[in-house]
Amino acid sequence: MQILAPISGRSVPLSEVPDEVFAEGMAGEGVAVVPDASGEAVAPVSGTLVKLFEGGHAFGIATDEGVEMIVHLGLDTIEMRGAGFERIATEGDRIEAGQPIVHYDLEAIRAAGYDPVTPVVITNADEYPIRNTTTGEVRAGDPLFEVAS
Repeated sequence: MQILAPISGRSVPLSEVPDEVFAEGMAGEGVAVVPDASGEAVAPVSGTLVKLFEGGHAFGIATDEGVEMIVHLGLDTIEMRGAGFERIATEGDRIEAGQPIVHYDLEAIRAAGYDPVTPVVITNADEYPIRNTTTGEVRAGDPLFEVAS
C-alpha cells in the first residue's frame, strides 16, 4: 500500500526529528516532511478519519486494510490551540487519498516558535512494516513510503 506525502516539502528520516517520541520510533514507523510553504495537508491514504484534533494540528486515519496512522503538523503545535490551522474535513469522515484535511499556516507555526516538521507515522507498524521510504523533495500527494499489507 502506497502512503502519500500529506504536505509539500523535504522528506527526512524520523531519526532527524528533534522529538524523541518520533525520532526513536515510540509513536511508530514512518518519515517526516519539513514543509516549504503554507497549504493544505491532504490524506496520505484512503480510509476513515478516526481522529481530527480540535486544534487541527494532527489527525489519524485507519484504512480498510487495518493500517493506522497519524500525521502531526509540527512539534508541540497543540500549544497553538488551533491558531494557524483550519480544519477542512470532519472526524469520522470517509476520506480518499489526496483529500484536503487541514489548512496550515507555516509562518504562524514558525512565528509561534514551533518546529513545523511533520511526522507521518504508522502506529501499528509491527503489523504493517514500512519500506521504500522517499527522502528529498516531495509534493503533497507524491509517494512517501509503502506499507506491507
